[in-house]
Amino acid sequence: MKRNLLMGLVGIVALLFCVSLTYGAEVAEGKVLKIEKDGTLVTIEEYDINFSKDYPYGHPTGVQSVYNLSNALIGMTPAVGDTLRIAYEVKGKERMAVRVMNITKQDLMKK
Repeated sequence: MKRNLLMGLVGIVALLFCVSLTYGAEVAEGKVLKIEKDGTLVTIEEYDINFSKDYPYGHPTGVQSVYNLSNALIGMTPAVGDTLRIAYEVKGKERMAVRVMNITKQDLMKK
C-alpha cells in the first residue's frame, strides 16, 4: 500500500515537472531592422549563439522575424539599430513578446 502511494506521488511530481517545462517562453536576440508606426510590431535580424570579440551578442543569421510587442513589458524603448533580447510565446502564427530587453541601452538603465 505504501509503495503504491509513493509511486503515485512520484508519478504526479514527475508529470507536474514535465508540464511546467513546456510553458516557458522562447527567446530571440537580434538587431532591430524596422518598427511599425504604432510601435506594436518590431522586425529583427536574429543572431546566433556563436559569440566572439567582434560579435558579443552573436553573429547575424540573415533570418528576419516579426514580434508583436503590444502586451510586452519593455525596458527602454527600442529604436532601429538597437540589439534586443525578446522573450516570446507563439500564439497561432504570431510571436507575442512577453518581455523586451534593450541590450544596447541597458547601461543607461543602471544610472
